[in-house]
Amino acid sequence: MTALPIGKGLIKRQGKKIVIVNFGTTLAAALEAAEQIDATVADMRFVKPLDVDLLAELANSHDIIVSVEENAVLGGAGSSVLETLQRMRIVKPVLLIGLPDEFIKHGSPDEITAELQLDAPGILAQIQAFIA
Repeated sequence: MTALPIGKGLIKRQGKKIVIVNFGTTLAAALEAAEQIDATVADMRFVKPLDVDLLAELANSHDIIVSVEENAVLGGAGSSVLETLQRMRIVKPVLLIGLPDEFIKHGSPDEITAELQLDAPGILAQIQAFIA
């Protein structure tokens, strides 16, 4: 068994123009959505330490950055992405997809994921609305 290098992400799909930087359990949904729009997908695997080198490489080679996480958007991984890009003086449109800053009602994981648009159709719809 090979140990994961701490703080290093992986490119899971190579695409064009749009990059989805995924954090956590939403990876399969992000990959499925990316197929529809030919987006690159990076499994960031770590929020702290964030793979700053990979993020810079992806930001410099893509037009739009989408951060996807199954966490609160405010103060979450996407916020870390924005802060890191700002420190590197990289200005790009960034869409943060994750949990809203509100009480999440009860339901099955599939129901809640679909309602919050964290499934593949929801991620795709949010990206398409953002670029429209």
